[in-house]
Amino acid sequence: MTEPKYQVFAIKYAELMRQASENFIDGDPHDTSEMPLNYYVWAIVGAAHTIVVDTGFDAKVGGKRGRILTHPVEKGLAALGIEPEKVRDVVITHMHYDHSGNDELFPNARYHLQDDEMQYASGRCMCHKEISKAFEADDVARMVHRVFDGRVQFHDGDDELAPGVTLHRIGGHTKGLQVVRVATKRGWVVLASDASHFYAHMEQRRAFPILYNLAELLDGYDTLRRLASSSQHIIPGHDPLVIELYAAANHATDGWVARLDVDPEQ
Repeated sequence: MTEPKYQVFAIKYAELMRQASENFIDGDPHDTSEMPLNYYVWAIVGAAHTIVVDTGFDAKVGGKRGRILTHPVEKGLAALGIEPEKVRDVVITHMHYDHSGNDELFPNARYHLQDDEMQYASGRCMCHKEISKAFEADDVARMVHRVFDGRVQFHDGDDELAPGVTLHRIGGHTKGLQVVRVATKRGWVVLASDASHFYAHMEQRRAFPILYNLAELLDGYDTLRRLASSSQHIIPGHDPLVIELYAAANHATDGWVARLDVDPEQ
């Protein structure tokens, strides 16, 4: 049976100006060149199934953390004709504040999360401020409430979410980070999320400074390449190049919503 072919979109909702040295564990403090972060959520759209990957953060959390909200997540979804209340499946790649916020934007969705990530975000590691600062306690608490409401499906490693959409635990950046592999007309696209913040991380085999296990993170680059049809099919989690390389979803979304199931333009 042929796998369904999905359309896949990256929605930029926020940004942060940073220097290149801040984005690598071994960054040179003398390197003052700019290397900004884009913040994305992703949408997987099929004939009978729409899946949202990550939920971003809202204006309140963005202001608290000094991030610039460029387009609320719901605006990006609306530009694609996606109504949040009709979304039935939301994948949370990991529980950091910029991937699991926005409270009840998806009131009818089931959330998909790795066992290891829930344990990590609610267990002893959060006793360390240097680790817990990347999380919002309210986001974690809301996920616990969803568990009790029967709205979380846990996964332990690799799993199939729908025909043509699979989940794969990578770890590294957080204990239970997962990536999403999607069948498209151009081949298998992998939404890497923070398994690789920038193209430069996996290309140079370097690491972003926030992580749980360095060896897992570096091994994860090999996993990404095995899962994807080619290196051009891997979509990093925060790289502004994604918006530059891929065509806009439509004329109204140029510069902030990119279509990933077609070949890059450059």
